[in-house]
Amino acid sequence: MEIRKFKELMNTYSKKIDILFNDEQLEKFYKYMNLLIEWNEKINLTAITKPEEIIIKHFIDSLTINKYLDENKTLADIGTGAGFPGIPLKIYRADLKITLVDSLNKRINFLNEVIKELNLEKINTVHSRVEDFGKNKQYRENFEYVTARAVANLSVLSEYLIPIAKINGKCICMKGSEIQDEINNSKCAIKILGGEIEKIDKFNLPNTDIVRNIILIHKKLTTPNNYPRKAGIPVKEPLR
Repeated sequence: MEIRKFKELMNTYSKKIDILFNDEQLEKFYKYMNLLIEWNEKINLTAITKPEEIIIKHFIDSLTINKYLDENKTLADIGTGAGFPGIPLKIYRADLKITLVDSLNKRINFLNEVIKELNLEKINTVHSRVEDFGKNKQYRENFEYVTARAVANLSVLSEYLIPIAKINGKCICMKGSEIQDEINNSKCAIKILGGEIEKIDKFNLPNTDIVRNIILIHKKLTTPNNYPRKAGIPVKEPLR
């Protein structure tokens, strides 16, 4: 896709979520898209490879949580994969201090390349299983925002995210369309971990019938020391 067409589409969709880009940001997004497509031929980063789908399903989707983020805060993006939502947020929001966490070193190598090529600042990567990251004193209860996109069901995701958030911090869970069962099955887990569901926002991605839900969890109490449990256990034995 030519950059002129790319910029036109980005601006068309972003206006519908109340975001306006400058030219430098659009050029960084364009470079990011091309790096993603190039690297995806070598390592599996995403099944979404058509430029227009990357724009809507990765870039715009990632930026739908921008409105929940206050200025000059810390954010951890857990299971970031190819950098979503963390890198789009960083491109648009230079004020945020972002940590990208992923368990696969090949993806971390890709993310480091993107950070270098786009000259992004106040953003770092951590190669770690999320359970180990949440146990690490350097990161535990250390972030004002913690987010994840399409990582796990809400009960498991809560055990991943809540231990990392500061007291009075927020967990921003990016989910698809069918969430009611997840919410019902996660209430006990969220309470055990020190959180409380504050808000659920449902919407469609611009110009599509793709439904998204954002679940905001408020971290109210310190998470008990035994959470998160050892790697693999949250998925095998979700808190109920």
